[in-house]
Amino acid sequence: MLEILQSINWETMFDAVLETVYMSVTSLIIATILGFVLGIVLYITQDGGLYPNKIVNGILDFIINIFRAVPFIILLFILVPFTKILVGTILGAKAALPALIISSAPFYARMCMIALCEVDKGTIEASQAMGASPFQIITKILIPEARPALISSITVMGVSLVGYTAMAGCIGAGGLGNLAYLYGLVRNNMPVMYIATLFVLIIVFVIQAIGDVFVKKIDKR
Repeated sequence: MLEILQSINWETMFDAVLETVYMSVTSLIIATILGFVLGIVLYITQDGGLYPNKIVNGILDFIINIFRAVPFIILLFILVPFTKILVGTILGAKAALPALIISSAPFYARMCMIALCEVDKGTIEASQAMGASPFQIITKILIPEARPALISSITVMGVSLVGYTAMAGCIGAGGLGNLAYLYGLVRNNMPVMYIATLFVLIIVFVIQAIGDVFVKKIDKR
C-alpha cells in the first residue's frame, strides 16, 4: 500500500484537483448567471407570459435546444477555433471554460423555465390584480417561489460540470481527467487513475452536500 502511495506525484495530483475545482466553479457561476437570464426571458416571452413575444421566444427556444442536444465531447471540438481566439490556446483549464459554459448555460435556462412554470399562476394573477408591475412579479413572486428548484438545478448542473471537466481533460484541458488519462491510463499507472477518480467523487459529493443544505434552508414547504 505504501509503495502504491509513493508512486503518486501528490503535488501534481493536488494541482489537478485545483484545476478541476477552478473549471467547475468558474463555469458554474457564469453558466448560472447566463442561464438564469435566458430562463427568465424564455419564461416571460412565452404565450401568456408577462411580455409575450413569439419571435424572441421561438429563436431563444431553438438556440437553447440546439446547444442542449449537442454532446459535450463534440461541442469541445466544434468550439476549438472560438476557444483559440477567445483564450489564445486550446490547452489548459482556461481553454475548457467556453465549452463548459456554453454547454451548461442552456441546460440551466431550461431548468429555470421549468421551475418558473411551476409557480402557482393564481398567485401571479392575484399580484397583477393588485397592481404589481412585471418586474415586481419577477423579483417578489416568481424568483422567491421557484428558489428551491433553482438552487437544486444549480446543484445538478455543478455535478454534471465535474464530469464534463473530466472529459475535457482527455483532450488537454488539465484537471483530474487529464491526469487520469495521461498519467494513469496511458502510462498504465492504475493507482493514479483510481486516486484521481476518488477526488472527482469527493468534489461531486461536496457540491451535492452544499446544494442539499441550501435547498433545505430555503424550502419552507
